[in-house]
Amino acid sequence: MDRKEYEIASAEYPPFFKRVWDECLKIPAGETRSYLQIATAAGSPRGARAVAMALKNNPFAPYVPCHRVICSDGSAGGYSGPGGIETKLKLLNSEGVFFRKRNGRFFKIDS
Repeated sequence: MDRKEYEIASAEYPPFFKRVWDECLKIPAGETRSYLQIATAAGSPRGARAVAMALKNNPFAPYVPCHRVICSDGSAGGYSGPGGIETKLKLLNSEGVFFRKRNGRFFKIDS
């Protein structure tokens, strides 16, 4: 997929979803943003849960890298793509972002 194909296809979705996906496109490989940071950047600072819903419905992965969005507390959050959270962690690991399991959840290891 390229940017032109994405722009055409994403026009069919709710405007908030598109703003969320556009913000995800700005996250460089090897970096993460929180659901709250994406919500704020997309114009809805109280919409972290709505961001999660938009990412759950992201049909453009991996072009739109929703795996780079994590919880504000540094935990990995969720991933609705094939393979679930294990796939999210593998994708992030391949970009140099690492997590450690603690109390049944995965937390980002700050470098």
